[in-house]
Order: sequence, then C-alpha cells, then structure tokens
Amino acid sequence: MAVIFWASAGLLVYTQLGYPVLLAALARLVPTRSARPAPAAAPPTVSLIIAAHDEESVIARKVKNALALEWPRERLEVIVCADGCSDATVARARDAGADIVLDLERSGKIPALDAGVAASRGGLLVFSDANVALEPDAIARLAEAFDDPNVGYACGQVRFVQAGEGPGADNQEGLYWRYEMAVRTLESRLCSVTAGNGGIHAARRDAYVVIDPRMDHDIYLPFHMVKRGLRAVYVPAAQGVEKMVPSIGGEFARKRRFMSHVWITVLRGGMLSPRGYGLRYSLEIVSHRALRYGAPILHLVAFVTNAVLLGRGTIYVVCFALQLAFYAAAALAGLVRLGPLLAVRYYVAMNAAIALGLWDYLTRETETHWEVAEGTR
Repeated sequence: MAVIFWASAGLLVYTQLGYPVLLAALARLVPTRSARPAPAAAPPTVSLIIAAHDEESVIARKVKNALALEWPRERLEVIVCADGCSDATVARARDAGADIVLDLERSGKIPALDAGVAASRGGLLVFSDANVALEPDAIARLAEAFDDPNVGYACGQVRFVQAGEGPGADNQEGLYWRYEMAVRTLESRLCSVTAGNGGIHAARRDAYVVIDPRMDHDIYLPFHMVKRGLRAVYVPAAQGVEKMVPSIGGEFARKRRFMSHVWITVLRGGMLSPRGYGLRYSLEIVSHRALRYGAPILHLVAFVTNAVLLGRGTIYVVCFALQLAFYAAAALAGLVRLGPLLAVRYYVAMNAAIALGLWDYLTRETETHWEVAEGTR
C-alpha cells in the first residue's frame, strides 16, 4: 500500500513539475538542429479554412481579419465551412469577401474541415476558429516553419483574454495555457509537440489525413505526423487572440466535451502505440499525455491509499492533511476569489472534466457536433 501511495504521488509530481524540468535539461543537452534550407523564391499558396456553426456574430469580423493578413492576396484563399448553420453565417461570410463558403449539412467540425480541404487548392493548409483574431503576420510565421521539409505540422500561440469581469469571470485557463506553451516550446526544441491548437495550426497538404469525425485534430495530427517521419512544431511567433470562457463552470463543461473526443483519439487513434516514435517522443507522450490524462486516477489512488496508511506514521498524517487542504482550497475559491485559490479550483475542476470525459466516452456515443462555448464570442 505504501509503494502504491508513493508511486502515485511521485507520478503526479513528475508529470506536473518534474517533466518540464527534465525537458529543459534534455533540451540543453541535445545538439541544436542544423539550419533549415532557404525558403523558396515564391511563398506557398495558403488555404485558410474556418469551420463555423451559427457564427453570425463573429464570422464577418473573422473573414475581414483573414483578408487583412500579411500574405500575398493572390496566394491566399479564405474558406468558410458552415456546418449546418441556422443563422446568417453563410450570408455574412459571403458578404465579407470569403473566397469559398460551403453551406454544409450538420455533420461536425472534423467533417466540415475535411470538406474545406477537399475544396481548397493551397499547398499549405491553415486552420483557425471563427472567434480567433489572428495577428497580421500569423500565417507568415507559421509558413516559415515549413521551410524545413521535415516539418509536417505546426501550431501557433493563442493568447487568451478574459471575456468578462465580476464573480463569474474566474476561469484560470490563461494561466494554464502559459504553462502549457512553455512545455510545448521545450518539446518542440527537443523533438515534436504532443498536441496542437485548434485556434491556429497548419499542415502540409500532402500530409493531411482524414480521421474519425469523433476525434480531434489538435491531438491526432501531431503524433500522426511523427509516426510518418515528420516533425510537429510549435511556433510561438504565430499568434492569435481568443476570449476564454468566463466562468469555471463553463470551462468545465467545455473541457468535459473536449475530453470525450480526446479519449477516442488516445485509446483508438494509436497515440499509445510507440511504433514510429523514437525514444524522445515516447518520453513526451508518456509524460505529457498518458500521465496527464491519468492524473485523476492517480489523485484518487493517492487519496485512498493515504487514508489507509494514516496509522503508519506522522508522514502519512501530514500528506493526508496536505491533500485535504488542497481540496478545501478548491472549495473555498467559490467564496474567496484569490488567485492561488482560483488556480487550485481550476486544476481540480479540469481533472474532474478529464475523468468525466472518460466516463462519457465509455457510457455513451460521442457526438460529432459541437456548440459555441459560453461567453467566447
């Protein structure tokens, strides 16, 4: 029982704190990659593909943002994939100047993006969400990554801004993403990233793959590229801005839905198969994906075994008291809006969302459809 407790506690500390430290050390030891070849004389043709479901409030702004990007207009096409929209999304996208607007039947985000790829002509496929405002040089920065012929996938950085103020504006997603982006920077330097970002990411046309519509591009495409002998990289200079869900309840609901798609990708998509990875990427997948998604189980095991071991010495009493204090801090955040308490509550809520996402995956059919997250438009 003691072995199980210390193993579960140790794995939790490792995946959240030890892994980034290990990455930083390995990144210093690994030789810097050779310089990339010079870019081609002409920039690649780019297809910017946007999946949209009932986005009439933001789609015109998104199209205008896309058309204002610093990329030759003759080498850029903007494609809006309207997934069963019941509002004015299609008309407003056309009026705003999108090159192609696909008025599709409702089938889900992944099938909508597949339809956009089929209708596109660009050699570089860039994907972005309707509510993400891209910085003027975002595509240019992403495209630079593909000067390296070994790169098949690249994701940028979305900066989250708080959508509102007051007691409901207590989501700590921005804090989490700053931590996550620091880890991805190290992963990209060492080998390849283990996940992307739906707000701004890109793939070579000849490397794009049609996947199960219940899966998720952000999770599937990076490890799939690595299995094909390509790299999946993070480009922090390619930036966009997005409103985060204002409340922790809304973020919990969003993450739970998202995790039901992630679990299909992890358990059925081949992520856990080491074939084609190599040692470095296998370390990243185990540390950043398998252990991270297994954290709710590790927390439960640590709590139960610690309770059983309370009579075995002072150390177990102290550890159990620390666990109780941690969960009490998460509960207290509903009454006292202090940053550290809100961060603890966010961590507990998101681990609960991971666990319930697994429950949803195991007990009911995962929907291919998606809905607009509360307060993000």
